[in-house]
Amino acid sequence: MPVYEYLCDACGPFTDMRPMAECDDPQDCPHCATSAPRVMLTAPAFFCMPSDKRKAHATNERSKHAPQTVAEYKAKHAPGCGCCSGKKPARLMKKTATGSKSFPTARPWMISH
Repeated sequence: MPVYEYLCDACGPFTDMRPMAECDDPQDCPHCATSAPRVMLTAPAFFCMPSDKRKAHATNERSKHAPQTVAEYKAKHAPGCGCCSGKKPARLMKKTATGSKSFPTARPWMISH
């Protein structure tokens, strides 16, 4: 069951675990028993989400308020890293003494032209 946040006018914010079908219904305050509406005071926590999607959400949320500095970006990415540029890495090519080319990583059974 998810945890929802509520705001009591007299006592302040509190959280409660409720079924998703009752997500928009008001909840009674545990201290004074008055009806309190549901509010969103903090960002949702994505515990059941896969880690790559959770990381993407965290990056998007961070980039709105505090973009990375050049030093932070360079610390994460080495020169020529292919994770952000979208470029494919260059194919490995070797040249023999006669000048013919060979590609040792691609289809070794094919004859080079």
